Amino acid sequence: MTGGQYHLPVMLGEVLEDLNIRPDGIYLDGTAGGGGHSFEIARRLTGGGHLFAMDQDPDAVAEASKRLSGLPATVIHANFTSLKSVLDANGTGADGILLDLGVSSHELDEDARGFSYHRDAPLDMRMSQQGRTAADLVNTLEENALAEIIFRYGEEKYARSIAAKIAAARAEKPIETTLELAELIRLAVPAKARRDKHPARKTFQALRIAVNDELNCLGIALEEAFAALKPHGRLVILTFHSLEDRMVKQAFAKWCTGCTCPPSFPVCVCGQKAEGFLPHKKPITASAQELSENPRSRSAKLRCIEKAET
Repeated sequence: MTGGQYHLPVMLGEVLEDLNIRPDGIYLDGTAGGGGHSFEIARRLTGGGHLFAMDQDPDAVAEASKRLSGLPATVIHANFTSLKSVLDANGTGADGILLDLGVSSHELDEDARGFSYHRDAPLDMRMSQQGRTAADLVNTLEENALAEIIFRYGEEKYARSIAAKIAAARAEKPIETTLELAELIRLAVPAKARRDKHPARKTFQALRIAVNDELNCLGIALEEAFAALKPHGRLVILTFHSLEDRMVKQAFAKWCTGCTCPPSFPVCVCGQKAEGFLPHKKPITASAQELSENPRSRSAKLRCIEKAET
């Protein structure tokens, strides 16, 4: 593992501004990680407010528990799909909810977790440290199913040749480590693709998404989070790849859609009202200074929706 901070919070100032924190408010961080965002939220709750900080990764829960000690915060080991249940169990809605999606710096840097294609490690990639590993997928899925995952979740145009190379290799022996897989991917793509970004990047992203069922979980969490917001509460989401961002953008657009009657109708007959509005219509991206200090912020997009009066 490389040294340094557990996880450097991305766009911290922008996140805090979008959350519009009130000292007496109730907030939930569905992806607490090492507690970077959570710490800054909780220390602003000086008027009786409270933060619920959740994470499915036991390493993150341990780190966040230390970081948030003494602050008005409760740390919970759970996937963010259950965030509304957490709030309901405490008899409250939320004034603000944060979801910082994707893999944390700690998960990337901790060799044994198997997320990185830069260092050799068991091919794992489980955020929760439970269930199927990436090795299970690459060694047991049918070649066509593997190609579909790589193409769909990685948007990798060489998905079929990569899946074929994996299938041929695993017929000789199981694929067990990150560098084994990365080398197979390198050999499966044309030389030009090897000169661009790391040829394993998209396939590793695809396997990570599949192992952790990330897009299905995000779909559930989006609905749960918006339902859990109080009127004027805000849902703030950091995405790190186009598939996540598309889902968030589409969900926000649905909640912001009002009357759908044709313009020729003199009065509204559909009765549909917008459930929320966007404090900023376009996503915010990292500043030049942040990009120089934290290169992992380069693909981040920050979106925010505020719930309307009911």
